[in-house]
Amino acid sequence: MKKNKLVILSLSVIAIATMLWNVLSEPGIKGLKGNLKETAFIRNEQNTGPVIRLYAVSIDQEYWADMEQYGNYMPHNKYGTTRVYFFLSNKPYNGKLELGDRNIEKEYQQHCIALYEKNGMSQSSIVKYPFRD
Repeated sequence: MKKNKLVILSLSVIAIATMLWNVLSEPGIKGLKGNLKETAFIRNEQNTGPVIRLYAVSIDQEYWADMEQYGNYMPHNKYGTTRVYFFLSNKPYNGKLELGDRNIEKEYQQHCIALYEKNGMSQSSIVKYPFRD
């Protein structure tokens, strides 16, 4: 009887340890290159309709794949929109975002190197240098 309890206890400990390992070893933002830092965030107060989330993020270099992965990690609601504006760390940006048609001030648009967007149908895209002609 004691041997059965010991086996069950051992298997339980191994199962719990495995679950903890899987949870704690999940990839996340800290595993991305480029020293990504959120510099601004704004969200509309609409709780009954589409939620709009806007982020401004600084990055050391143009790591395109990591920028897209960062955008994928950001929260998103069904029928809502999530936009992430990326700026190089060494370029000036005032860290302000505004809801509406123009989310960042015109004078800082030239410093935006990428725009990640996930729309209401959960389709994501990343545009390199979105404000250049």
